[in-house]
Amino acid sequence: MNTAGKLSAYGAALALVAGGGWAIGTAVGPVTSEAGTRGAEDAAHGDSHSGTVAETTQPDQPAGLASSRGGYTLTPTRTTLTTGTTEEFSFRITGPDGNAVTAFDVEHEKRMHLIVVRRDTAGFQHIHPEMAGDGTWTVPLAVADAGSYRAFADFKPTGGQATTLGVDLAAAGDFRPAHHPATRVARVDGYEVRLDGELTPGRTSKVTATVTKDGHDVTDLQPYLGAYGHLVALREGDLAYLHVHPDGSPGDGTTKPGPGVTFHAEVPSAGTYRLFLDFQHAGQVRTAEFTVPTAGSAPTAPPAPPATGDGHSHSHG
Repeated sequence: MNTAGKLSAYGAALALVAGGGWAIGTAVGPVTSEAGTRGAEDAAHGDSHSGTVAETTQPDQPAGLASSRGGYTLTPTRTTLTTGTTEEFSFRITGPDGNAVTAFDVEHEKRMHLIVVRRDTAGFQHIHPEMAGDGTWTVPLAVADAGSYRAFADFKPTGGQATTLGVDLAAAGDFRPAHHPATRVARVDGYEVRLDGELTPGRTSKVTATVTKDGHDVTDLQPYLGAYGHLVALREGDLAYLHVHPDGSPGDGTTKPGPGVTFHAEVPSAGTYRLFLDFQHAGQVRTAEFTVPTAGSAPTAPPAPPATGDGHSHSHG
């Protein structure tokens, strides 16, 4: 669609994209039980010692489904994006008193992790905003294609619980949905990454990503944000958010820098999950993407009509 020559169609596309994102966000809604909120957030930020999802108060309400939880609210300065250009994206986290929060703990070497992805899980970005003195977080953000996007703010307010909040953003234009067939092998920039292990709902699942390049094991992965790999999992459909980290850490005397990076992930329900692994080698961070149904479940059916394209362009900051 030529948006410059068809302004009315452009406006209609914006309305459709924004309306669709609003409807999805409204459908999930915030969780009103603070106990349930804390249990869900703990599961989303779990490590290999965090037990099972079944131990949480609200196992069916993982992180990222609401913009407000536990007294904290994610408020962007705007909710529209422009494709094909880099813009400043800004937001605040307000606390139980209604004021902007300015004190955050450092988690994985950053005080704020921002994940931006289209609702069909295309265009994944893991970036790190900077905060001004008034509590406003800002980061350069570019999206290549039109659609409804989800932005996740992953943070830990000082003295509070680790929290992930989500908000919908809309980029107007000709939206072409992407379908991601089930796959456990990702190829990016000459690297091949294989994911082994099953995702079992309600239990801690061990998965291992093995990195090779040109047929040879990569044994000199470099630390990125204090780890040899970061794994984000999103449930297809509502984009329930899970952020897990690997066993061990660089320099602990036992954790090897590849080729395998092992994670312990907890998925809250049956279904298909999109997994995004950030790893650093030769001074550059790359993202490997996987589409994995839980044990015993069928992959998600493709949308109609199916779209082409692999969308392997990612940003890190």
